[in-house]
Amino acid sequence: MRICMIMSTPFPPEEGIGNHVLNVSRKFVKRGHGVTIVTRGSLGKARREMVGDIEVFKTRFIPVYPFHVCLHGIFVEKLIKKLTPEFDIIHIHTPLSSAINVSLPLVSTIHSSLVEDARHLEVVDFKSLATKLQSWSIGRHLILKLMMKSDLVTTVSNSVSHELKRYYGVDCEPVVIGNGVDEKTFTLTKSESKKNYVLYVGRLSYRKGLFDLLECAKILGKSDISFVLVGKGELERKLKEKVKDAGLQDKILFMGQVDRKKLIRFYQDAILITIPSHYESGPLVLLEAMSCGKPVVSTCVGIAPEIIKNFENGIIIPPKSPEKMAEAVSILFEDDKLRRVLGKNARKTILEKYTWDFVADKLENCYCSLWDHS
Repeated sequence: MRICMIMSTPFPPEEGIGNHVLNVSRKFVKRGHGVTIVTRGSLGKARREMVGDIEVFKTRFIPVYPFHVCLHGIFVEKLIKKLTPEFDIIHIHTPLSSAINVSLPLVSTIHSSLVEDARHLEVVDFKSLATKLQSWSIGRHLILKLMMKSDLVTTVSNSVSHELKRYYGVDCEPVVIGNGVDEKTFTLTKSESKKNYVLYVGRLSYRKGLFDLLECAKILGKSDISFVLVGKGELERKLKEKVKDAGLQDKILFMGQVDRKKLIRFYQDAILITIPSHYESGPLVLLEAMSCGKPVVSTCVGIAPEIIKNFENGIIIPPKSPEKMAEAVSILFEDDKLRRVLGKNARKTILEKYTWDFVADKLENCYCSLWDHS
């Protein structure tokens, strides 16, 4: 089967959706399928390159906010019309990917409900306000149009599936394909770490609960616990200012974006990982941390309540509750036995049903059902 994956995020990926597309594509290639990824490029002409056995087209991208989404869609549709004879299935990944007119079977994966996303986005500056408004208006319209054009709609979590029914009113039953992790790469460390830091991995962006994380650090200020933040984003400067104002420079370290090898090392050396988000759909960070055999303290958002059993393979806390976060972090920090039990069970959970092979199996079945009826 020849599969075309369409997404709107940069490549190589630095976030969850891009990594989802890349990892599933790699699994399909190993199974003998042909895969082409179409995504955004630069102001110049479209470029074609090979990433292993995966063909990647980077279409022209004009960053004229908020018209960049529609403009990117025009360039993508023009390219797809030209390449249509080469494909059997078109698979579009949201958010901010335009629906296109094609004669081939069309699958869409809705990675997050932009309406729900916007509800939880903190307005701290003009850009955050513009992003919130865009999610409500342009984002909702794009997802609704894509769902109506799709032969099959899929999501990465049950929570997103419920949100689509609640906010978009489309009479369909999305197939939940889930998210995955490379369990052979994100694996256990051979030696027990002696470092005493709590790790956050992800964008330094809105609705990630990062101000709650800073408040948690304040509460635990007199302890030996430090926090390491890996990632970059539009809130980085504001977060650093707040850290300085609170006198927490020695407690909170910003590491920026790191390569895959360093990221895995950060996971393996951490005491625990925290996910303080106000909204998520299927965060890869949760799966990566659990795959590394680490206990996770996560807010009850996205796939977290689907995958975590409280005090069995992780700890669930309510969103926007830095006091609860501090309490959970403190409990795990002081209880080495509990950390080992939760970490061991977390790894077991991943191996049972959260690898990329499981995701690829579900998608392959979706493709075959459409292809058989086309």
